[in-house]
Amino acid sequence: MAEKEIWFVTGSQHLYGSETLKQVANNSQEIVKGLNSSEAIPVQIIYKPTVKTPQEITDVCLEASSNKNCIGIITWMHTFSPAKMWIKGLSVLNKPLCHLHTQFNAEVPWDTIDMDFMNLNQSAHGDREFGHIMTRMRKNRKVVVGHWKTDRVQQKLGNWSRVALGWDEFQNLKVARLGDNMREVAVTDGDKVEAQYRFGFSVNGYDSSDIVKHIKSLSQEEIEALVREYEDSYVLSDKLQKDGSQRESLYDAAKIELGLRKFLEEGGFKAFTDTFENLGELKQLPGIATQRLMGDGYGFGGEGDWKTSALLRALKVMSNGLQGGTSFMEDYTYHFTPEKSYVMGSHMLEICPSISEGKPSCEIHPLGIGGKEDPVRLVFNSPADPALNVSLGRFGKSIQIDCQRSGGGRTYG
Repeated sequence: MAEKEIWFVTGSQHLYGSETLKQVANNSQEIVKGLNSSEAIPVQIIYKPTVKTPQEITDVCLEASSNKNCIGIITWMHTFSPAKMWIKGLSVLNKPLCHLHTQFNAEVPWDTIDMDFMNLNQSAHGDREFGHIMTRMRKNRKVVVGHWKTDRVQQKLGNWSRVALGWDEFQNLKVARLGDNMREVAVTDGDKVEAQYRFGFSVNGYDSSDIVKHIKSLSQEEIEALVREYEDSYVLSDKLQKDGSQRESLYDAAKIELGLRKFLEEGGFKAFTDTFENLGELKQLPGIATQRLMGDGYGFGGEGDWKTSALLRALKVMSNGLQGGTSFMEDYTYHFTPEKSYVMGSHMLEICPSISEGKPSCEIHPLGIGGKEDPVRLVFNSPADPALNVSLGRFGKSIQIDCQRSGGGRTYG
């Protein structure tokens, strides 16, 4: 996030003279300085010189589109900026766009107002002109209305900048599928080519043998170090303690985590899937390995669900620095009462510890599917807080992201 930028582009024209344009530039720089001091906005905002001609507008839009650190632009019309000047630039812009419909001063100076003031501060005029051309061009954008100093406006800009971070992550994301999706399942299948065309992230398949190759190259020192980390970070169940009846399973889990991490790092993957039907030589389904990787920011989807895996990675980037956590989850069971109805989310073991309350315990329990040894996993409670339930799916010819608010509850890995 430290490398990412959002560009602040102010529109005007040469009609009002050099002194007015100088004031436009000074005011724009002050707004940028104020927004960068806001705790609500997690991305650095970069001031760009005022654009006054069609060529200047096109140049800054082309530059933003090709700059790998620029994840979006905020536009503001300090004066009136004739909208036909923006057509070519908006046509070539391929980064997220936020239209800040604001004004430098909050109030009208009734005692001193004159036509010079009106020419300088006609955002109500210029921003409507700009909004008209974007609507005419069917240009997707976020519109934020209000004075730039208010907490409400800064919070909205912060929310949009986090969405831009998620969009940027999609453009560069590589998802590794370890095995196929669960057999005969429709919702986890899908068109990976269409997803890359629409969203930007690439999805490719690999085999469990790619993980086993890394496991076989591990040193005993690496394995022992990770086991000690487990002991220091979590409360180990009796079976996993030294001299415990299933102590060896803890070592197997550590090997899987180390091998999986090396595979993901080597391939530049930030998200992955696995499935209990394609484990190959792996002794157990990755439990604690998947949970800890999610806790470190990786996206994950169970049973080959690459859409959820990519979405989770984007959400982890978007929510960085905020309270709470994000996790892969599935809707499982209904709870119907006359007062209120609930859906209980769950999964067999891959729940992210970022939503935990207190210190997780490290336990081993039987898993009735997959035909492998019992997996090691983290077990914890989560606080009863509000949540958002987000999913990515394809319905007919359209791909959409669905978002629902939900309640909190207990979570068990």
